[in-house]
Amino acid sequence: MYYMCGIFGYIGAERDATETVLQGLKRLDYRGYDSWGVGISVNNSLQVEKHAGKIGESTAHLPKSSIAIGHTRWATHGAVTDKNAHPHFASDKSFILAQNGIVENYEELKIGLQKKGYRFISQTDTEVIVRLIEEIRKKSAGLVEAVSLAFKKLEGRNTIIVLSKDGDIIAVRNGSPLVLGTSDNGKEIYLSSDTLSFAPFVKKILVLDNGQMVVCKKHSIKLHDIKSGRAIPQKFEKNTIKDSLVDKGSFKHFMIKEINDTPATIARILEADTAQMIELVEAMRKAKRIFTLGSGTAGVSAAQIAFYLRTYAQIPAIALVGAEAKEYYDMFNKSDLIIAPSQSGETADVLEVLEVAKKKGVTIASHVNMAGSMMTRMSDFKFMALAGPEICVMSTKVFSAQIVWGYLLAKCASGELKEAQGNLASLSLQMKKYLDNPKTHKDVKRVAHHLAKSKSVYLLAQGQNLQIIKEGMVKLIEGAYVHAHAFLAGDLKHYAITLMEKGVPTVFVFSNDSLKKSLMNAVNEVRARGADAIGIGPETDESFKYFLQVPDTGETSAIMNTITLQLLAYYMALELKHNIDKPRNIAKSVTVS
Repeated sequence: MYYMCGIFGYIGAERDATETVLQGLKRLDYRGYDSWGVGISVNNSLQVEKHAGKIGESTAHLPKSSIAIGHTRWATHGAVTDKNAHPHFASDKSFILAQNGIVENYEELKIGLQKKGYRFISQTDTEVIVRLIEEIRKKSAGLVEAVSLAFKKLEGRNTIIVLSKDGDIIAVRNGSPLVLGTSDNGKEIYLSSDTLSFAPFVKKILVLDNGQMVVCKKHSIKLHDIKSGRAIPQKFEKNTIKDSLVDKGSFKHFMIKEINDTPATIARILEADTAQMIELVEAMRKAKRIFTLGSGTAGVSAAQIAFYLRTYAQIPAIALVGAEAKEYYDMFNKSDLIIAPSQSGETADVLEVLEVAKKKGVTIASHVNMAGSMMTRMSDFKFMALAGPEICVMSTKVFSAQIVWGYLLAKCASGELKEAQGNLASLSLQMKKYLDNPKTHKDVKRVAHHLAKSKSVYLLAQGQNLQIIKEGMVKLIEGAYVHAHAFLAGDLKHYAITLMEKGVPTVFVFSNDSLKKSLMNAVNEVRARGADAIGIGPETDESFKYFLQVPDTGETSAIMNTITLQLLAYYMALELKHNIDKPRNIAKSVTVS
């Protein structure tokens, strides 16, 4: 499994730090929402309020302050309790610390510290960092040096933020993201896991790289390399994100809003300059091997991008999954090219692959939705998804943006860019009409009501829809908490047909293409065994018990079908009264391996 949390810090007299950090955490709660905490420095002492559960409306027990840090947690080590929530106190109350990551050698460190007499209050690996800093501080020149020395002893991907009772904020990055921002007048300093969380208040941002430490005081910022101890020039960038104060508008949940954002997202992709895409195509022609790479939903989109490259550009692209790509490490070389889609651009297991590939001279192209991400900074070709903020943990419009971009890239490589642009413009218009039609939602709700009674759902497709049903499977598992299984329709008779019996729900997703006829053979095979056949496609057939008709958009039909599967997952989750925007046990991006 992979997990992540959110870190936020503020120094400034322009606004109340306690409230500022609390609001920042609310904009970060997609990164973790099982517990939260805020710590402040006031009158040369530290105060902390932290709780299990949803982020509160206020920090009732904390006074106003000009300096604060906060954390929203997604539990890894230790149960979801107040004690395990961050920040954690030093024994002498001289500093507090919050962490995003996993200390892989925490057991070894903890045993050593216990032998030296340290007692542990929580079950977290984070408290090990605190006690380690305390121990090292006894022989160090001060807190900054102790933090640096302790951090170098941690194994795994970790980012920490420390607040001293004097009001200094120290933060170090390794793996998990950390961004610094300053206000127009330079009197406010923000630190966060995500630029989006403070975007309306900052003029400039600085994205920390791995192994960098920042020390923030009321009127100064110092950046160091923790290995050498040397000062690093501060290369601030202009903040291009105008606003992060997103809301659901007239929609009940972010998920349904973000599905409805997809047509506009496609339109923005079509407005983007294609010059860099043409340059990428030239690099692809020179490459001997092309890989696509992703994890989770982005792993599915990577596979769909590879499908488009094989189908339209006759490029034999190979799709890799981040966590399972190690077997290729020894084969990577400078003649290879990797295309990596990601929502966050901070996915740990994908970054691990890219780090190996980069050392071997592999050309990297990334497609992400978060500006300034580590993946973007590692890339030779940097593309933005242009989807805008996506708050629901289940990715919808960003997934669609990734495969739309992949289709466009493949058609560009085949010399048919203008045709692809026309096809996508038509798709955007037809998709909006489909989503705006009340009948669409009425029909999907009816099928969702039927499927919500089932413990298992099977999805079958071929060709351009094969990866699409895998993404449908992901969404049903994430949102409806049902067992869902996606498989190639042609493989039905080889193994899955043993599961076909009366009442078993089987969802067939198809397009008006040469594979439709063979898919209908599979429909008849499951019907003959009493299973319920549910169709999603452009043309109905009497073989289906339920049918959800979508517009026929030709080559982009698979993208159109994606929307129906997303709606199906949404309405099933709604029917089952689940937490739609924040499903249990998962977080939006996985920044720790």
